[in-house]
This record gives sequence, C-alpha cells and structure tokens, in this order.
Amino acid sequence: MSLRILTLFLACVSMAIAQPPSWQAHTAPVHHLAFSPDGKTLASAGFDGTAKLWSWPDAKETKAIAAHPSPVYSVAFSPDGKQLATCSVDPVIKVWNLADGKAAMELKGHGGIVDGIAYSPDGKIIASASSDKSVRLWNPADGKEIKKLGDHAANAYTVAFSKDGKTLLSTGADNLVKLWDVNEKKALRDLKGHTAPVTGAVFLPDGKSVASISHDRTVKLWNVADGKETGSMGPTPDDLYGIALSPDGKRLATSGYGGNLTVWDIAAKKQVFQKKLPQFGAYCVTWSPDGKKILTGHDRQEVHVTPAP
Repeated sequence: MSLRILTLFLACVSMAIAQPPSWQAHTAPVHHLAFSPDGKTLASAGFDGTAKLWSWPDAKETKAIAAHPSPVYSVAFSPDGKQLATCSVDPVIKVWNLADGKAAMELKGHGGIVDGIAYSPDGKIIASASSDKSVRLWNPADGKEIKKLGDHAANAYTVAFSKDGKTLLSTGADNLVKLWDVNEKKALRDLKGHTAPVTGAVFLPDGKSVASISHDRTVKLWNVADGKETGSMGPTPDDLYGIALSPDGKRLATSGYGGNLTVWDIAAKKQVFQKKLPQFGAYCVTWSPDGKKILTGHDRQEVHVTPAP
C-alpha cells in the first residue's frame, strides 16, 4: 500500500469514528448522561420517557428503551456494565438488562419523582433521591428496599457514592448536602453554606472532599471529616444543574440553565474555561472517558460535544 493510499485510509477511518459536535438525542429535554464502565457506550435520559444508548465516539444510537410512561430523570450503569437503572416522574426505579433491553426488576417505595440514582462501586446497592424528600437504599439483586436512610427538608435531588462505597452524599432543595454512613445506614453530617437549592455534588478522588453546585450559582468545596467549607468558586452566569469530575480528578465541569459550560481547576480553586453553548437548558454534563471532550444535555433535545480545555 502506497503512503498516499494509507494516509487516505487512515483519514477515512478517523472520519468514520469522529463524534458529531451535536445531535438530537430525544424528542424532549435531555436530563442526564452517563458513560458505561468500559467507556464505549453513552446512556441518555430523556423527558420523552426513553433511555437511549449510543456508541462512543461515533454517537450512533444502538438501543432505545421505552423506560417509563413519563420523563426519565436519571440513568446509571451497574459497575459490570450489564444493567442500566432508570428513574422517572413515576415513583419507580427500573433496572434493565442491556443484552436484550428487557426489564429485570422494579424498585417501588418512593412516593414522588425519583430525581437521582447511583450504584455503589461494588454494585450491591442502588441509592435514590426523591421529591418525597427521602434518600433510600435498594438491593438490585432482588429489588427490595434495604433502608430509608432519612429525609431532606425539601426535595432530594441527587445521590453519589464515595470511591470506597462507605459514604453516600445526597443533595436537596433545602440548600444542603447530606452525608450518610452506608455501612451503619445512618446520617453523618450536613454540609451547610449554600443559599439556594443544591442540585448536584461529587466526591473528589481522595474521598476526603466533596464539590457541590447550587442555584446560588457557586461551586463549593467541603471537607468530609468535619463538614467545613474549604473553598467557593463563582458566581456563574446562570443557575447550575450539572456537575462532573474529569477522569484525571483535577477539574470540574459545570453546566447551567442559561447554557453556560464552565471548567474549574480544583487545586487552584478557580475558573479556567467558560463557553456559552448554542442551546440553553444545559441540565447535565459529563466528560468523555479520555477527558478530551465534555458532553452536555439540553432542554431542546440535543447533546452537545465541546473540546475540553
């Protein structure tokens, strides 16, 4: 094969696997995005009641699951990548076998919208947050509720496990991040400092710190051990809805209702990038597995891909 032909061949291959800068993912707002553990599949949650799977990086639809009769708020892959959990306006969490796209079980017990779900790192627990104010633990092996951990004073929005699975956080409309002891199944402490609903939070890689976002338009950093605030960044141009930690654990990406994407340097505690996206309503954000792209889901049904700074 000549050098010229080889060059053309490699260019064609590169074009074939290149992801589009944006695509219409649903027929209603895209509320959540998550990558599979192997990084080859992107899942999206749509307010059209479907959860969709997309091959990465070419963003080709591989499966559409008619998950719920109402808007899907969140999706979560099991750690082994074989199942996908979905939650919705209807107060039911569903677990799907990805091999055939069929429902494996339903987790019932919440009395309101289930806004957020997360698998524990070992895959033995699903945590959930609901507009009924409660945070609950479930057994994905049999679908039974393990325990209702407790309540926020208003809607509970999101949940996330620490890397070791020993601690769970939840966020709520009561302006709080709550920390829970997973083994003892009890409350640890509240992280107080936001002045508006807290719409998302993540554990940082060391497991000793948490980053959170709020409609007060700030990103705050917290010490898990004593619950004290260790830093605050912002304000941002719009109310924040999405937060994601970069694969290398050094940066945060946040997205807001006004369509702004912002990247933050955690160690320096400062903004390093901001872009006004083509669409407003950036409800969710995630990094590509290689850390080179940032994906956002939007009110007008699309997923946007932005090169990471």
